Amino acid sequence: VRVASLRRMSALRKSELPAMENRPKETLEQIKEITKRNQKKFETIYNQLILELERKGIHIVNQTHLSVEHKLFCKEHFFEKVRPRLVPIMLNERVEFPELRDGQIYFGIRLGFEDGTNKYAVMEIPSDLNRFVKLPDVNGTKSVIFLDDVIRMKLHRIFGIFNPTSCDAYTIKVSRDAELDMDDDIDQGIIEKLSTGVRRRKMGDYVRFVYDQEMPEEMLEFFTRKMKVNSLESIVPGGRYHNKKDLMRFPDFKMEELVFKPEPPLANIALSGSESIMKSIDEKGVLLHTPYQSFGYIVDLLREAAIDPKVTKIRITLYRVARNSRIVNALINAARNGKFVIVVVELQARFDEENNIHWSNKMQEVGIKLIFGVQGLKVHSKLICITRKSSKKSIRYACIGTGNFHEKNAKIYTDVFLLTSQNKLTKEVKKVFDFFETNYERGRYNKLIISPFNTRRKIQSLIQFEIDEAHAGRPASIRLKLNNLVDESMINLLYRASQAGVKIDMVVRGICSLVPGVEGLSENIRVISIVGRYLEHSRLAIFGHGGAPQYYISSADWMTRNLDHRVEVTCPIEDEGHQSELDQIMDMCFNDSLKARLIDKDLKNSYV
Repeated sequence: VRVASLRRMSALRKSELPAMENRPKETLEQIKEITKRNQKKFETIYNQLILELERKGIHIVNQTHLSVEHKLFCKEHFFEKVRPRLVPIMLNERVEFPELRDGQIYFGIRLGFEDGTNKYAVMEIPSDLNRFVKLPDVNGTKSVIFLDDVIRMKLHRIFGIFNPTSCDAYTIKVSRDAELDMDDDIDQGIIEKLSTGVRRRKMGDYVRFVYDQEMPEEMLEFFTRKMKVNSLESIVPGGRYHNKKDLMRFPDFKMEELVFKPEPPLANIALSGSESIMKSIDEKGVLLHTPYQSFGYIVDLLREAAIDPKVTKIRITLYRVARNSRIVNALINAARNGKFVIVVVELQARFDEENNIHWSNKMQEVGIKLIFGVQGLKVHSKLICITRKSSKKSIRYACIGTGNFHEKNAKIYTDVFLLTSQNKLTKEVKKVFDFFETNYERGRYNKLIISPFNTRRKIQSLIQFEIDEAHAGRPASIRLKLNNLVDESMINLLYRASQAGVKIDMVVRGICSLVPGVEGLSENIRVISIVGRYLEHSRLAIFGHGGAPQYYISSADWMTRNLDHRVEVTCPIEDEGHQSELDQIMDMCFNDSLKARLIDKDLKNSYV
């Protein structure tokens, strides 16, 4: 997305460019160089892993190193599973080059003939088959072959009618401009506009063409010319195999030492065995930690609300949802049971637009009221608000989280969700939903911190309090856990805090623009990054606050977009037991001696 935007800006005149530190062409060149370095680094690591697998008796082979038994197996696999899915397209100078799908891998094929001439073709490698084909064991040796090579073995059968003397296949892949352009057509609804935009994006300009560097020069020239890829920075030589992300589906050989041991979710004491999730929340709010505890409790909360005759209204924000979403199914069931269901859908969640459109249509069919975000703002907050009427009054139940209501992600992302019926909190959660419905009623918030209204100001005041404490000679501390720390004004304020003597400890998994450990600037700041089995996704903040620590969970990273241009919710954690749980999370992170890396001013980022 950002590369495509830079390419667009590079075509503008200097007078038309926004204020930027570097010109777009310079930034594109830097990106290209960094990408090359990362690609080399990846290839080195990949080759090391191949050697490690071989030591364990697992070999990745190609079509030139197969036993008779393996050749027969590949032949059967090809004709039974692969051949029906292959659609070769012959190319020539007279016909337009077919449109290639973004991120999909293809074969560029050259057919050679006795008279020295060549014919070219392009063929998509099936994406609905596993990229890795597990071969039968031979003498205790386990072998795997790329689907690409199974196809290469039988190229002559595919193109037999041409009677070529040679058939060679070279992998190619394109990346398209992924910016989502939407028309301002007043006659179109938002879903229709977005659907049109998604269709256009699939046909966006090519911004990158990666090819097997063994491809002959004249063949490369033919393909790039026909595809109209003429910018040198867009043409990237690569290896024999692309889309290494497919390694996520590498076959499981049932070797315990090569896979993570299963970790069944732990029971949440407050919720486990309870006949009613809402009753358990009533007794005492619950802090849920996924994936260590089951995300299923949140699904169960919605399922219970769907059939409880006293529940009248369910409101929820959805940013990303699973393809077979139990969350959405529970909402649909609630609507069928006569509940008034309001769903705030962020249709423009990057690259999840099609899935969100699909579920939006399903929900509209059963009468669920959909709100498609807020004009000019992305809705990134993670909220549920359930209204239940008892004999005398209405009680609200809320879920305030750091992560999406997405069952699949909840198995690999670490997140925190507060389930509460505390009136002061749930009243303010309702106010957020009121804002979604009216847009002009912001509401006043005493507990929740809401972007874009007051998050920046409130966080700055909390940091300033620690600075004042340090200046007064009293203990001052800040502990943060974030995905990304980018916002310049926040970073400068943290530098000021460090200079004042505030002790700052941070876990920043992703982008960290702050430079720790610089004498006179940031020597009181320690930053670690943890990348392990699970993706660290929860955002937590703990401020010393003069001996009365302030604890928060949040949907927002400290990036300008999250602070100023999205609807985000930061929630105080006031229960002492829950505060202790957040302290334990931070302590475990800083005591990690296996996966934690120390972010330093020299960018060595060595393991702790």
